[in-house]
Amino acid sequence: MAHECCGPGYSSPEVAMHAESEKLLYTIALYTGSGVEEPDYLATVDVDPHSLTYSQVIHRLPMPYIGDELHHFGWNTCSSCHEDIRKSRRFLVIPGIRSSRIYIVDSADSQAPKIHKVIEPEDIKTKVNLTAPHTVHCLANGQVMISMLGDGEGNAPGGFLLLDENFDIAGRWEHQAEAMQFNYDFWYQPRHNVMVSSEWAAPKTFYPGFNLEDVSAGNYGQRLHFWDWQQQEIIQTADLGTEGLIPLEVRFHHNPDSTHGYVGAALSSNIWHWYQHDEQWQVNKVIDVPAVELEGWSFPVPSLITDLLISLDDRYLYFSNWLHGDIRQYDISDPGHPQLTGQVWCGGLLGNSPEVKGQKLVGGPQMLQLSLDGKRLYVTSSLFSTWDNQFYPDMNKAGSYMLQINCDTETGGLAIEENFYVDFGKEPKGAARAHEMRYPGGDCTSDIWV
Repeated sequence: MAHECCGPGYSSPEVAMHAESEKLLYTIALYTGSGVEEPDYLATVDVDPHSLTYSQVIHRLPMPYIGDELHHFGWNTCSSCHEDIRKSRRFLVIPGIRSSRIYIVDSADSQAPKIHKVIEPEDIKTKVNLTAPHTVHCLANGQVMISMLGDGEGNAPGGFLLLDENFDIAGRWEHQAEAMQFNYDFWYQPRHNVMVSSEWAAPKTFYPGFNLEDVSAGNYGQRLHFWDWQQQEIIQTADLGTEGLIPLEVRFHHNPDSTHGYVGAALSSNIWHWYQHDEQWQVNKVIDVPAVELEGWSFPVPSLITDLLISLDDRYLYFSNWLHGDIRQYDISDPGHPQLTGQVWCGGLLGNSPEVKGQKLVGGPQMLQLSLDGKRLYVTSSLFSTWDNQFYPDMNKAGSYMLQINCDTETGGLAIEENFYVDFGKEPKGAARAHEMRYPGGDCTSDIWV
């Protein structure tokens, strides 16, 4: 397998869809909160079906500290920098959401990345008074922007951190952090001069675990914010109300001319669609996943939609129901009227999941990553350490899984690939938990076109 370093990206989503198939996949692997006193690490997984080490972890890069809780991560550059030949998609920006430490990882040797730089939490707190880094996006000007969920003390609303091309702290992006109640994910669409951001909660609220009383107390988010991308200020806020509790991942269409996008409200277990009409942003609920009565639960169990993504041709929407245990595929050719075209069960609390390679799937489907051609969907099962321990306590011993789901892109449909199964319960230093995934060549949730 070649050791390669990818360039700054693709000229369009259509070009990306015809790129070479993924051969390697990076995923975060966690020990934080599991009882194993080892650092979290970056795992390199072989996803080339022609390789002798297919479906295996072939390299592990441990971080120098224990307790970071590595979470979401991204690239130093992507397709937004396509025309700048000086740039290279070489460095991974990997934050610890619990420690607020940020690692810069050099993937020049794509099989065996190494740590390039460490940004310490004290430096971030001193210079910008922010903690709990979450979403990482590169910007077309060479900077990297990271949503931060808390201030220096772990209180909401947080803000947005900017790193320059040398990965030094450049300051904060937003002018009015107080205009949002909480912070979480974000995505920008520069042709429409807009960024959208969502809300989870203050780090002090979600770090210890989920408490239903925090919902009734208003300690979790229910709003989407639309920002003027140039002025760096909120221009419109959509309150989703009690039907849109905890809106997490946000995804615009990949087509940079489109204003359509989606967000999954985790606790309310529904999908909301937004678009621009007469210079105003319209937000409507388009999918509901009903809660299910389950023995031992004092209230109906929500599906808990925790991740979603859109195929590069903007035809299919995929999302995971972490507690129920299914992944769904919807045709969004008509963006305001999604049609269910595929469903597959992988773990969950409802008992509908098959075994894979003789293994019971502990935990539910959580993070998703789609191949550039849209035919292979990868899934991992860890959400957040304290929430894992609360809802899937067996994950401490079993670890988490990584699966590949085959996607029918002609008429729709999902099926587990029986030849692919990565068991993170059998890692050398003990059962680990896998979270977000990236490819060296870019993917459906990191690349933005300008």
